[in-house]
Amino acid sequence: MKEILNYKSWQSDSLPNRILIIRLQAMGDVAITLPFVQSLRNKIPAATQLHFLTRNEVKDIACSVKLYDWIYSISGGRSTKLQLLSLLLLLPKLKINKYDVVIDLQRNKLSRLVRRFLNPLAWSEIERFSATSAGDKYQKAIEAIGLCSIDLNTALQLKNPNAGSIKLTNAGWNPSNKIVVLNPAGAFSTRNWEIENYVKYAELWKAKFPDMQFLVVGLKAISKKSLFLKKMLKDDIIDLVNGEGTSVEEVFAIINKSYFVLTEDSGLMHIAWVSGIPTLSLFGSSRSDWSAPQGEHSLCLNSSDLECGNCLLEVCKYEDVHCLSRYTPEFVLDKTIGLLKRIGKL
Repeated sequence: MKEILNYKSWQSDSLPNRILIIRLQAMGDVAITLPFVQSLRNKIPAATQLHFLTRNEVKDIACSVKLYDWIYSISGGRSTKLQLLSLLLLLPKLKINKYDVVIDLQRNKLSRLVRRFLNPLAWSEIERFSATSAGDKYQKAIEAIGLCSIDLNTALQLKNPNAGSIKLTNAGWNPSNKIVVLNPAGAFSTRNWEIENYVKYAELWKAKFPDMQFLVVGLKAISKKSLFLKKMLKDDIIDLVNGEGTSVEEVFAIINKSYFVLTEDSGLMHIAWVSGIPTLSLFGSSRSDWSAPQGEHSLCLNSSDLECGNCLLEVCKYEDVHCLSRYTPEFVLDKTIGLLKRIGKL
């Protein structure tokens, strides 16, 4: 779908004092905004304040990095009515800030309400339904303001780079080993590579490169998979899913210590590639044109070459998830090594 980019560019000779950026959901999408806003931050004066508006459920993503001067969030869970109520209570506070620019990276009824209520001198909003990546959409919307050109900047500064280090060490990490993250966290069966494939992949990797140690970290939703990997790989893998778990801040810091990430389509996948960590993603039914990792340090094995590809279905209509089952552990490891060699990491 071809869309028109809606915006009103900055016309003043002086630079804006305050910019509000809006992205309300979800975890991965908020993560994708970071390297593009980081590029903007680096190219505008330090005196120009950057504020961020998001939802309570995902604000820890933005709070984990040194980027924004202030972060606002609304409550309401997944209820649009409750989100609206929370937003209406917040609007007077936002109005006091007298934003010169509003960059709407969400473009829904709530974010448009914010922009119209604040009535900034300049504004832009994403092409929400265009067949381009989220990163490209964010970049175009930010550049439409006319302040500067931006690019993908993965040099994010964490507020607490040592978060999670004690948990990692207590769970069995040997600091002399490189960390390879295995992330079997796709939301549906059509986004899942068979868990046995991860075991074989790890065994093949360990045979070639003994100084590697594997890690599973993230949501409790993959607890059973993490326990299976621990049972099969024993001391070669660290399980940070079970037990007390990890916070978003800790996951961010731990991922930044990693050497490589093999991942299904998930929020953690986006945390990895926006942090500049070499990332190979297995996409299955996900639309790779919308949300594949970006940058030379990323590679996406996706389904766009198949007639049924990018289907977005939760259950495969052919019952075999061919878009992922066709990839053997040997093939994926070969692609891993190729990626690492290409970027000079191997």
